[in-house]
Amino acid sequence: MKKILISALLVASLVSLSNCNDNKTSEAKSLTKEITFTKEGELTLMKSSNDSIIATLDIEIADDEYSSQTGLMYRHSMAENQAMLFVFNNSQRRSFYMKNTEIPLDIIYFDSEKKLVNIQKNAKPYDETSLPSDAASQYVLEVNAGLSDAWKLEKGDRIQFSKN
Repeated sequence: MKKILISALLVASLVSLSNCNDNKTSEAKSLTKEITFTKEGELTLMKSSNDSIIATLDIEIADDEYSSQTGLMYRHSMAENQAMLFVFNNSQRRSFYMKNTEIPLDIIYFDSEKKLVNIQKNAKPYDETSLPSDAASQYVLEVNAGLSDAWKLEKGDRIQFSKN
């Protein structure tokens, strides 16, 4: 009789613990909300040689610690005319990585004068390898992978942008 009672209590405890874990999992899932693009400005890419416009993009701006650390993490896609611009308070060598980022990206570094210093092309989703700038940069533009080649971007090309 004692064995049956102990077994029943053990089963009840396991079921109770299992239900607790299921509730936490479903709570976490219900708290997860898809992050969507929010247009916060416009950016124009220009050739350094003749100031011709290469592309005009809608941008989301990361200019505080939280948005700079989060970037494009947890996003499923981004339209070709959209990008994220990171704006920092100073110019220094920077390095990005693709933790929790599922969109392949080109990461484009610009100096304090908004001139292109280098590009890390085709950054792979979820790859935590460091993707550094070759020189000091103050602005970093993330676009869909392959666009920097399609636009034929080169060192010295420039950006200008405005906030909404």
